[in-house]
Amino acid sequence: MTPAIDAHVRLDTHPTHPSAVQAVLTGTQARVALMALEAADWSVAATNIMVLARIDHEEPYWADDAAKHLIAAGITVEITPRLQKAINEEWTWANYPMPWCTRSEIREVSNQAQKNHDDICHGQLLIHAHAHDGHTTVAVGTYLHRSGKFVYLHGEDHLRQVADAFDSPAEALMAFESVHAAAMRPGPAPLTDTERAAIEARSVFDATTAKSGPSRPEPEIVPVYLADAGDHDALLNTFLDAHGEFEKWRTWSDDTTHAIHESQTLRIERVHETPAHETARTVAANETPVSDRMWVLTATGATAAPVLKDLLTHLADGDGWDTVIGAPVDEKMVTTATQPLSDAGWKHTVDGRWIRWASPDGDAGVQFDAFTAQHPNQNLATWTIWAGPGPDRPTWTITASPHTPSSLLTDLSEPLAHETGTRQAQPGREHQTRLAARAPATPAVTAGRPASRSR
Repeated sequence: MTPAIDAHVRLDTHPTHPSAVQAVLTGTQARVALMALEAADWSVAATNIMVLARIDHEEPYWADDAAKHLIAAGITVEITPRLQKAINEEWTWANYPMPWCTRSEIREVSNQAQKNHDDICHGQLLIHAHAHDGHTTVAVGTYLHRSGKFVYLHGEDHLRQVADAFDSPAEALMAFESVHAAAMRPGPAPLTDTERAAIEARSVFDATTAKSGPSRPEPEIVPVYLADAGDHDALLNTFLDAHGEFEKWRTWSDDTTHAIHESQTLRIERVHETPAHETARTVAANETPVSDRMWVLTATGATAAPVLKDLLTHLADGDGWDTVIGAPVDEKMVTTATQPLSDAGWKHTVDGRWIRWASPDGDAGVQFDAFTAQHPNQNLATWTIWAGPGPDRPTWTITASPHTPSSLLTDLSEPLAHETGTRQAQPGREHQTRLAARAPATPAVTAGRPASRSR
């Protein structure tokens, strides 16, 4: 049996490139996974982020192949549903010049073209000259890592193949010049659009993690409730890596990750790919593993990352989960939970059944529903924490049921009242999210480019 390695690899579609794949590595032995992916021609794009960007648009297939090898080595691999969809898709090339090839044979040809491309990029295939023969690009070069093999290359991108071989560079150049003298140019041909796109996909993360320049303003310091949402999945994975008392498992059918405490009485549920205003995380506690819920708390997809981190920190402390079933929520409990807000000067108002606290600028608030608090056997939203333009148009919300421990609510109120976070304007982020969420783009139907995918 292969020993387990403390490394987790999350494979997902690339945020901007239609077919590329990104891998996010976590765990104390993430370096093992990184070395395995590097050996499979993945590129390091940032700390613990790798990218597979190819010129044959076969990244989903090779990502699936890499996943199988990682799993066999004892590494945990997670494949997002949208990447799995791309892996399962069947598609063909339009006007493919070798129509007799099967799909697997086409993949074999394009993989060899990919290797030629990589060898050129890595300086292992030195191109002496190139030309355009009226249909495509041809070139002559020397394989420096193959005992000086001299080759004639024909085609571009996924169709570039070794068409002939020679015994010496002089023979290769003379043969090439005899056919392409008029169009012959020194060195390699200019990069194709496909090659440039692949290079850009591998370097995009370097751009986002580089030092800020004039075009990228420094993050601004804001109240913690206005901070960026960040990466909720990475936040949960980091928490689970640090707290082995929680066991993680994922149901692929509904795209949900569950983290269950070893006591079986506390459960964290994370629904992936959730719209910003819908519930993305649920925390629930039970008195025993088989009893009904004592309390439940939910958070929407855009909840500020520092707020979620504070929530997880409280849960990691291991106390304050339980509460007294049947005991009414009294004034003392409400006062205790909201004392940090009152101390920080949040405006306190009472409107019938509603008791509210609003931040000094009115861009965040906490609401207590005195009516639902009197229904001890129902997991109704008694507490609502929100931030954004207004309570009717919140950027994010957290709701909590009547018997949510006051210590937990206090631990949420304290940072809301006193802590700060960062918010970074990121032009194009919405555009990139849309690109990542859709299926691989359908290229134009022209020779040498992929056709629309068919089921």
